[in-house]
Amino acid sequence: MSGPSLRQLDAHRSIHDGAFIEAKHLTDLLEKLYEEKKNDALQEVADTLVEHWEMRVLAHAQSEEEGFYKEKLEGEPQLVEIIAMLKRDHDLLRMIVAEIKQRMQTEVNRDVLDRFRALLFINEIHSREEERLLF
Repeated sequence: MSGPSLRQLDAHRSIHDGAFIEAKHLTDLLEKLYEEKKNDALQEVADTLVEHWEMRVLAHAQSEEEGFYKEKLEGEPQLVEIIAMLKRDHDLLRMIVAEIKQRMQTEVNRDVLDRFRALLFINEIHSREEERLLF
């Protein structure tokens, strides 16, 4: 069973917005450090940003899949395709985070930054569609 904050639109949106704002701030900072060639700080912020995606966004996604989505399907079985689509978004986020981690073993470069930006775009679209389609 999911917690009440996942089942209430305003609270759910607040979770999405808070995580997005923090990810965007860290991504913008990462971009600035990259442009300024501050490599020591760059790696530290990149590590923090990966941790943010894992602990805030992907953990939230896991909670949705294990509770909220199952509850929605029990009450509205016609949502099966929508839930599958939303889960695929989560999978894309997971795949991109895994790829970022792999690429960061070598260096934090433009490809890594581009993938962090892709996470923001996918997550923003996903969150708004989830809110529109499930509430």
